[in-house]
Order: sequence, then C-alpha cells, then structure tokens
Amino acid sequence: MVISVLCVVLITFVSLIFVGKKIKRSKWNHPPTPPKFPVIGNLHQIGEQPHKSLQRLAERTGDVMLLYLGSVPVTVISSKEAAEEVLRTHDLDCCSRPKLFGSKLISRGFKDIGFTPYSEAWRERRKFLVRELFCLKKVQSHRYVREEECNLLVKKLSESAADGSPVDLSKTLFWLTASIMFRVGLGQSFQESKYIDKDKVHELLFEAQTAQASFLCSDFFPFAGLGWLVDWLTGQHKRLNDVFFKLDALFQHVIDDHLSPERSKDHKDIVDLMLDNIFVAGIDTGAITIIWAMTELAKTPKVMKKLQDEIRDCLGNNKERITEEDIEKVPYLNLVIKETFRLHLLVPLLLPRETMAHIKVRGYDIPPKRRILVNAWAIARDPKLWTNPEEFNPERFIDSPVDYRGQHYELLPFGSGRRICPGMAMGMATVELGLLNLLYFFDWKLPDGMTHEDINTEEVGTLAIVKKVPLKLVSVRVH
Repeated sequence: MVISVLCVVLITFVSLIFVGKKIKRSKWNHPPTPPKFPVIGNLHQIGEQPHKSLQRLAERTGDVMLLYLGSVPVTVISSKEAAEEVLRTHDLDCCSRPKLFGSKLISRGFKDIGFTPYSEAWRERRKFLVRELFCLKKVQSHRYVREEECNLLVKKLSESAADGSPVDLSKTLFWLTASIMFRVGLGQSFQESKYIDKDKVHELLFEAQTAQASFLCSDFFPFAGLGWLVDWLTGQHKRLNDVFFKLDALFQHVIDDHLSPERSKDHKDIVDLMLDNIFVAGIDTGAITIIWAMTELAKTPKVMKKLQDEIRDCLGNNKERITEEDIEKVPYLNLVIKETFRLHLLVPLLLPRETMAHIKVRGYDIPPKRRILVNAWAIARDPKLWTNPEEFNPERFIDSPVDYRGQHYELLPFGSGRRICPGMAMGMATVELGLLNLLYFFDWKLPDGMTHEDINTEEVGTLAIVKKVPLKLVSVRVH
C-alpha cells in the first residue's frame, strides 16, 4: 500500500514537472517555420546556393524564421534590424560557433579563429593573431610586400598586353593575393616555392572552404551515428580527409622550412611566432573581391571610365609605380569597392553562430545552444534598404555613412561584433592596391566577339562565393 502511494506521488510529481515545462515552453514566441517534412525537416528546401534559397524562404516566412535541418533547429536572420539585434545587442550571448564535423577536422579540433567555439583559448589565439599579424601597425609594415607584388603583376600583364591575348584575371588575381599572403603569413615565395603546385593551391583552398561549410549529415542527424554512416557511404568523409591531408602536407613543408638552420631569420612571420598553431589564411578572399569588381566594371563601361578618369586625373600620367599612399587620393574607388561588397559578399551567409543564453530577436524567443545564420546577402539586396538592389551603382554610396567595418548592418562583408573578420585591414589593403594598379596602368577590353551582356556572373561555392566562369579580358598598357 505504501509503495503504491509512493508510486502515485512520484508519477504525479514527474507529470507536473513535464506539464510545467510544456506550459512554460508554450508561452515562448517561436519564430515562424515554413512547412517541413518528417525527419529531414526543411533540408529539401536548401539548394546548391543556400543564401538564395533562404532569401526566398524568408520572403514568404519572415525576417526571423526557424528551420529544421534534419533534427537540428536553426534560426535564420534576413533583415538589417534583426541582424543588429544578433550582432550588437546580443553579441556576447550568441558569439559562439556550433561544433561542426568538417570544421573540427580541418581546424585540428577547433584550433582556428574562424570556426572555434567561444572560449578563453579562442580569445587568446585571436589576441595573438591581431597583435602579431592583423593590427594596423603590422599591416602597414608589410606594405612593401603588397607594392612589390603588385608591381610584378603590372610587369606580367604588360607582357600579355604586347600580344593582345585575353588575360585570365581569375587565375592572375589569385596568384597576386596568394603571393602576398604566402610572403606575409608563411614567409614563403609563392612563385619560387619548390613544393607548392601553383595551379592546384586555388583548388585546394576552395575544397577546404567547401568542406568547412558543407551540409554534412553528421551535423544534422547526430543521433545513433546515422548521419556519420550516410556521410561515409556518400564519400563525404573521404573528401574531408583528403583535404585535411593535402593541407597537412602543405603546412608540414612550411614548418620544416622554418625549422631549417639554413633559413634566413631576417623576416619574422606568423609561423616563426607560433609554429604549433597554423591557420588557413584567407588567401583568395581578396582575389574574389577584385575579380567581382572587375567583372561589374567590365559590364558597366561608363562606371569603369569614370573610375579610371578619376584615378588618372588624381595620380597624373607619369607614375612608374603605385604606392598605398595613392589610395586615399581616389575616393570613387572606395564607392566601387563598397558596391562590389554589396552585390558580391565574400561570405553571403555569415559563419554560423550558436547562442550561449536565451535571447529575444524581433520579439521571438531563441533558446541557448541554437544555431543562427545571418543571411547578409539577402540584407544587402533588400529592396526596403536599397533602390534597384540588383543594379551595380557605386554612386548610391555618395554622401552615405554606410561602411563595411561592421557598424552598419545593411552591409556586412566582414561580419560584426566579437566574431568580425580580424584580417579586414590586410584584405582591404590588397584589394585597394590591386584594383588601383589594374585600372591605372591598363585599359580593359572584351575578347573579340563578346559584348558586355555576354559577361557571365554565375556564382559557385558554399562558404565563399566565386565567379563560376573565369573572367577573361584583354589588357592594353596605357602608362
């Protein structure tokens, strides 16, 4: 009899707790969710370019929406106002990262600064890299590298201009940014290295970025090892491991070179300072921006002419070499770069965040451990914020306070808050100087038989969005 009474009391107590939790949860104002299927949730609605799929879903569902990617709930942010709440108001409460399988492997157990969850170790690594590589003083100290590599670029393009053959700017500009980053970050000459396959490095970095941003079943069906099995059967794990081993081999060569007693110690770089924490540098992000800028300028020759006229009027006609001091003399260049960022964000879906506490965004409840995706691409093309958002029009930024440094939430090429890209200053220096050299020394024409309407602007990629078809233009040396 006593046992029966105890059982009834226990069952009643547990039931009250369960009902209490249900009542409490029912009071939450969850974001709206588009219709979903059992098990897979909304995964079937995510196409090859998730930023575009999510924009279309948000137009029907709302600027804060809740998706179920497999068994994992994800909150998607698609408006300036909601992004500001996440990235500024609640920055500290949602500045961590989810532990994704691809990121864990490529970053050797979350030892990078991009995908690592928020922690004391992450803060220390970020402080170190900012102090030793990314701070303004360090960026300025490497200006000679950027100027030398841009000067070499001009010489190579001048040789191509002599025979009038089209230049593959996609490959050429990747080699420029790779040359700069290898010298600054790894102490290596990209062009002279004996162990770097120059034609395959671009492919390797694209594979690494894709691996880190891929939608793996392991991340969305974590229960009972089912997701891992699917990834193994589909070959996803093999692809990830192949990328890891290729990167590992590249970094091992760099480390061995730095440990060699014959190596000159005249130049201290990031590997000298921290051999046990190598990072995947954002080598191609600068190249991607310059390529998209040149693509849009080639499609809109009036804008290209206006920019080139301003550059040549401000700098004169007899410069043999462009320096970084020349950048500030050409304000229209900054407008062109802003508009390029708006139309072609480096990372259209900002790297995923994860909440560390319960927050409210636009009145909706978002619990702890919830993944958040900010669709910066959708915000940058929001017709409520931008007139004719699909048009390339740098003059929209004349007398506009909007900038790209993370304080204006309608334009977020580098993110914002604690997880803003620490390499912004270094990347911008490369983009500005690279474009200035291309547009001062050369006129650019389309290959025979092409019109401006023929220039292809298709995109490919998941993390960084690149031009699908290489940009090929004919260079004409004018200075």
